[in-house]
Amino acid sequence: MKNNLLFVFIWILAVPVFAQDHLSAYISVGLNNNLVLKDKSISLEQSLLSLKNAKSYFLPSVTFITDYLSAVGGRIITFPAGDLLNSVYSTLNQLTSTQKFPPVSNVDAQLLPNNFYDSRFHISYPLLNRDIYYNREISRHEVVMKEYEVDIYRQELIRDIKQAYFNYCTAMERVSIYSDALILVNLNLKVTQSLLKNGKGLPANVLRVESERQNIAAKIIESDNGRLNARNYLNFLTNRPLADSVIFEEPPMSDSLTDRLAGMPDIQERSELKRIGTGIELYNDRLKLKKIYYIPKLSTYLDLGSQASDFKFNSGSRYYFFGAQLDMPIFNGERNRNNIRQAQLDLVSLHLQKDLLTSQLQLFAAAAQNNVASAWAACKATEKQLLSAKAYFNLIDKGYKEGSNSLIEFIDARNQLTEAALQLNINRYNVLLQMAEYERQTAVSKIK
Repeated sequence: MKNNLLFVFIWILAVPVFAQDHLSAYISVGLNNNLVLKDKSISLEQSLLSLKNAKSYFLPSVTFITDYLSAVGGRIITFPAGDLLNSVYSTLNQLTSTQKFPPVSNVDAQLLPNNFYDSRFHISYPLLNRDIYYNREISRHEVVMKEYEVDIYRQELIRDIKQAYFNYCTAMERVSIYSDALILVNLNLKVTQSLLKNGKGLPANVLRVESERQNIAAKIIESDNGRLNARNYLNFLTNRPLADSVIFEEPPMSDSLTDRLAGMPDIQERSELKRIGTGIELYNDRLKLKKIYYIPKLSTYLDLGSQASDFKFNSGSRYYFFGAQLDMPIFNGERNRNNIRQAQLDLVSLHLQKDLLTSQLQLFAAAAQNNVASAWAACKATEKQLLSAKAYFNLIDKGYKEGSNSLIEFIDARNQLTEAALQLNINRYNVLLQMAEYERQTAVSKIK
C-alpha cells in the first residue's frame, strides 16, 4: 500500500508536450462549439460580405424602373392652331374653289399626363472613381483584421481550455491524495485500537485518530467539489452540458524544459501585432483616400426604355437616353485638408500604439517565461521534500507500531507526507498552467 501511495505521489517532471488525446479532443470541441468564437466567426463573415459589396462597385449597375402617371385637371397649355391657320385655309379654299382645307380649332393640352407610362432599364457605370479602389482595399484590410481577431480569441480559448483541464486534473489528484491519506489513517486507527486492546494505548489516541479521519473525509468532499467546479468550467468553455463527465489523463512529460526557455521569447507571431500592423495599412489607405479628393469623378449612364400613353408599345415609344456626369470639387471650406490632417494624426497614434503593444507583449512573454522557470524549480524542490517526507513517515510509522514513537509524531509525519504530496501535485500542474500561458504569450498554440 505504501509503495502504491508513493507511486501516486511522485511523478517525473519536465516540459509538457500537449499531444494528449483527451485534452486535444476537448480543445477541438471547444474550437468548434464555443459560443463566443461562433459569434466572432459571424462577425468575420459579415466583413467578407462587406468586401464583396466593395468589389461590386467596379461592375455596372442595372436597374429596371417603371413610372405610371394618371391625372385629371391641372394646368392647361393652349395652342392657337385655329387662329394661326384658319385664315390661311380660307384663302386657299377660295383660290382652289374647293374645301380641301377645313378649319381647325385651337388645342387645349393638359400639362399633367393622363394614363402615361415610362418603363426603362437604367444602366450606370463609374469610369473614373478612385474612392471605389481605396474603399475596396480598406474592406480587405478589415477582413484581415477580423481574421486576426478570431485567431486571438482562438488562442485565448486554447489556453483557457488547457488551464481548465489542468485545474480539473489537479482537483482529481487532490481527491486521490486525500483518499490515500484516509487509507493510512484507517490503518493507523486499527493499529491504535489494537494497542488499546493490548494495554499499550490510550482511549484518547483512538479518539484523536477518529477525529483525523473525519477531518480527511471533509477534505475529500471539499476537493471533490473543487473537481466538479473545474469540470463545469471546462464544459462551459467547450459548450457542453455542465454535468458531462471529463476524462482524466496524466499529461506526458519530457525533460527538455530549459532548452525551450533559452533566450528571449519570440512574440513576432502574435496575432495582436499582425492585427495592428494591418490596421496601419488600413489607415494608410484612408489617408490616401483623403488626399485624392481633388481627382474628379466621371460616371456614365444609359436608359433603354419605352414611354407612351394608353400602354402603347411601338417604334415611336421606344427610346434610349445616354449621359455622362463629371464631379469635380472646387471649394468646401478647407474640410478636405482638415480631414487629411486628422487621418495623419490617427496614423501617428496607431504607430505609437504598436510600439506600446510590442513592449507590453514582450514584457508579458518574459514574465510567462520566468514563471515557468520558477514553477519548474519549485516542482523539483517539492520532489525532494516528498522523498524526505516519505522516508520520515516510514521511520515514524515503524516506530509507532513498535511503541517507540507517539501518536502525535505519527500524525505529524502523516500530515507532512500528505502536505508534501499535495504541494507536489499543485507545483506539477502549476508548471503545466504556466507553460500554457507561455505558449499563449509566444503564439505557439495554433490548433485548427
